[in-house]
Amino acid sequence: MAATSTAGPVIALVGNPNVGKSTVFNALTNLHQHTGNWPGKTVATARGVYTYHNRTYTLVDLPGTYSLQPGSAEEEVTRDYLLSGEADVTLVVADATCLERNLALVLQILEIAWPVVVCVNLLDEAAKKKIQVDLPALESLLGCPVLGAAARGGQGLEALRGALEKAASASPPRPQAWPEAGCAGCPGCGERRAAALMARAAALAEQVVTMDRETAQRRDRALDRLLTSRATGIPVMLLLLGLVLWLTMVGANVPSEFLSRLLLGWQEPLRGVLQALGAPWWLEGALVDGMYRTVAWVVSVMLPPMAIFFPLFTLLEDAGYLPRVAFNLDHFFQRSGAHGRQSLTMCMGLGCNACGVMGCRIIQSPRERLIAILTNAFMPCNGRLPTLIALISMFFVTGSGLWSSLGSAAALMGTIVLAVAMTLWASRLLAGTVLRGEPSSFSLELPPYRTPQVGQVLVRSILDRTLFVLGRAVSVAAPAGLLIWAAANVSIGGESILLRLAGLLQPLGGLMGLDGVILLAFLLGFPANEIVVPCILMGYLSAGSLTDYGSLAELRGLLAANGWTAATALSAMLFTLFHFPCGTTCLTIWRETKSAKWTILAVALPTAIGAVLCTAVHLVSLLFR
Repeated sequence: MAATSTAGPVIALVGNPNVGKSTVFNALTNLHQHTGNWPGKTVATARGVYTYHNRTYTLVDLPGTYSLQPGSAEEEVTRDYLLSGEADVTLVVADATCLERNLALVLQILEIAWPVVVCVNLLDEAAKKKIQVDLPALESLLGCPVLGAAARGGQGLEALRGALEKAASASPPRPQAWPEAGCAGCPGCGERRAAALMARAAALAEQVVTMDRETAQRRDRALDRLLTSRATGIPVMLLLLGLVLWLTMVGANVPSEFLSRLLLGWQEPLRGVLQALGAPWWLEGALVDGMYRTVAWVVSVMLPPMAIFFPLFTLLEDAGYLPRVAFNLDHFFQRSGAHGRQSLTMCMGLGCNACGVMGCRIIQSPRERLIAILTNAFMPCNGRLPTLIALISMFFVTGSGLWSSLGSAAALMGTIVLAVAMTLWASRLLAGTVLRGEPSSFSLELPPYRTPQVGQVLVRSILDRTLFVLGRAVSVAAPAGLLIWAAANVSIGGESILLRLAGLLQPLGGLMGLDGVILLAFLLGFPANEIVVPCILMGYLSAGSLTDYGSLAELRGLLAANGWTAATALSAMLFTLFHFPCGTTCLTIWRETKSAKWTILAVALPTAIGAVLCTAVHLVSLLFR
């Protein structure tokens, strides 16, 4: 990504969520941007540059907000930046399909920033809904440049660049200020001010917007009757989840096998290079069989499912469906003493718990944000799904073909439903004990349904999510591979450290319906959950490095030979679902909370619940022997 420069004019990009602000940003900068957090704030933002008429402009993408009244970290960051005077121009993006709501923010910005350029985006969608906006009239009423655009198709961007250039080059007189609606700092004035702003926004929209409300909202209302009603909202949500999981499972098999053969095939050439350089055996083993083999495993197992799941997830997000998920689940989270937006962060945890933890920033209440962070690891991330799939396919849904894959997807979805139920229960437990408090209310916007931008979705999901998460996992897996190799190859009293540790864990493993090797594999998988199964094989085979398996049938035979039954597999599935989060997620939790106490609780809570459930399954299985 290109480094930004502040030598030219700085443009602040502001707008409500879901108005196409990111599309405008990406279209102007051509992805020449970088992201980061504001100093002292866990609020992500982006800066980008673009050149117009041989002049460089820096575009600062501020967090999406509905108001400049500091009710959240996002609103505080946006307000403080605009008041700082760093920006030479403020560009406000508004949604043509619901302009009245957007104009309230425009009016607030006109009171504190100048010059201002307003971009009325999504005119193409407005046209489909028979909505017309009189842009010249709106420009006259606001007293600032107003331009129309359909940024997805690139329409209006050239005129927008010209308007920004003119605004940055000239210093036109500021229009007469809008009448104040009271002092925001006085009791009662905040509500009167908000009401006055909405009244002015409604009056402006009445003068410039022409629409047939029934025609404009017909499609969205029909879809909402299917996707958010009490009768069909939850079943459709589960069906879509099952489809995403099935596509991920089926689609990831071939590329995963290809990557595994490719990356593991480079081991011997790498070993040959080290031998040619005269490297001692222990260094060769540590680098090739330890660090490289572990990283290769993580990449081959983790990359293909993420490269499928994240784009599918982002497509649902881009289409406007994820807020409907929050709407459907809000009642359950409210009853659990948590925040409705936790449902969104919970869904993000399906891809990666570290991403889900970072996503908790959208929750304004510190208490409820903490509940969401502490319970996100209850959702099985992309690293745990392969283990769950393998255990389901070996012990519960055998065979091959379409029906087998559908059955596996249904069983996997059942485990995720259990994870959701445990997330709600754990949230209720925290809300009633260490994080007592009243649930906060929040207004949830249901954005209009839109056709997803497939190209942009692929870029966002692969660059912003897949490669970011994979990079973190690899950085943790490499040193972990070194430690695993050392434990397997260093002996004490004729027995490797690995086997000695497994023996120490045997009593606890036996109580949980597992064994010491399985528990040790989970501990060794702390850097990356993808390596749990190879670590189990390494322990059973007494191998000196991570071990692959040729087929699920061969793996099942090896596990059965070491005492595995269906009850063992069920306990292993439960502990895969509910155990300590991986190293990347723990690091993210610490960064988000800046607290060792909360990080330890995030580790202990799912682990304790998983241990109790496994023990219960084992005791019940003993009754039926």
